[in-house]
Amino acid sequence: MYDLNQSLFLRALRRLPVERTPVWIMRQAGRYLPEYRKTREKAGDFLSLCKNPELACEVTLQPLRRFPLDAAILFSDILTIPDAMGLDLYFAEGEGPRFGKPVQTLEAIDKITVPDISALSYVMDAARLIRQEMPSTLPLIGFAGSPWTLACYMVEGGSSRDFKRILNLVYSEDKAAHRLLNKLAISVGEYLIAQIKAGVNAVMIFDTWGGILTPCNYMDYSLNYMQHIIHQIKSEYPDIPVILFTKGGGQWLEQMAATGCDALGIDWTCDLYNARQRVGNQVALQGNLDPAVLLSTGECIRQHVGQVLSSFGSGAGHIFNLGHGITPDVAPESVAAMVAAVHELSPQYHLR
Repeated sequence: MYDLNQSLFLRALRRLPVERTPVWIMRQAGRYLPEYRKTREKAGDFLSLCKNPELACEVTLQPLRRFPLDAAILFSDILTIPDAMGLDLYFAEGEGPRFGKPVQTLEAIDKITVPDISALSYVMDAARLIRQEMPSTLPLIGFAGSPWTLACYMVEGGSSRDFKRILNLVYSEDKAAHRLLNKLAISVGEYLIAQIKAGVNAVMIFDTWGGILTPCNYMDYSLNYMQHIIHQIKSEYPDIPVILFTKGGGQWLEQMAATGCDALGIDWTCDLYNARQRVGNQVALQGNLDPAVLLSTGECIRQHVGQVLSSFGSGAGHIFNLGHGITPDVAPESVAAMVAAVHELSPQYHLR
């Protein structure tokens, strides 16, 4: 039986030697794939797709059939926890996620409770099915949104341009903000542990909105809660790698690396060489091609893939990825060109 710990992705996460740089893509199962769009149409809507384990399994496997990727990521959404808390999640066409019952009063914050993990059983059912159906040589990544990012959506009622409500909560009702974040941290920790029990081989925490905070507030309202979650996971599953990603968090890499995580996701605004110099061999680094590069030509894609690989340099500890999620307007052929370039250009950085 194949030992998944020997996979390129898990070896790179542990900063062990690899033959070439492993590659996967954030949002690799998504609207840029015509087969995904057909499956979503069959489901009826995005949330129904997330809650159907068989269809979630299908869309998780679709990019693996097209591209020689080195990991799959569980198809779900970061807002499953707030939905399980009873906030009536829905997706408005052209507007993104919205909540029918946003958390915009102190009373609403106090009423929020940590959901029973059984309310999210459809995610674990999907994970078990995916692990059964996907190639046995590839790892499966589980994930969750960070407490701060979930709180942003819950308090704002959905996506936001200015985050006035959540930032006002931080500055005027800090104790209430911490009560909400504490409940979310407990929920996220339990949720990721449940995913591990269901068969995922690594987990990633998406802190999409941590970058909107001041340095002091980032530590207090985002990083501290993610560190608590990492410690919770590691106390039960010390060998399961944890990837931490804060979009716009390049200024805090040292503090992020000190949380006990195994890898940092790096967005495209941060230089990989500089990031590696700052964190040393403490963590692996994942990233960080600008997603917009995939809208260019094949030659341009190859050139920029080469720049990312060169920026990280020789040695272990790099997972190639985009600096954020793939966008729906990307052609699948461009993704194929990117993956092919990683396969072609990365072995030179791993010669022994």
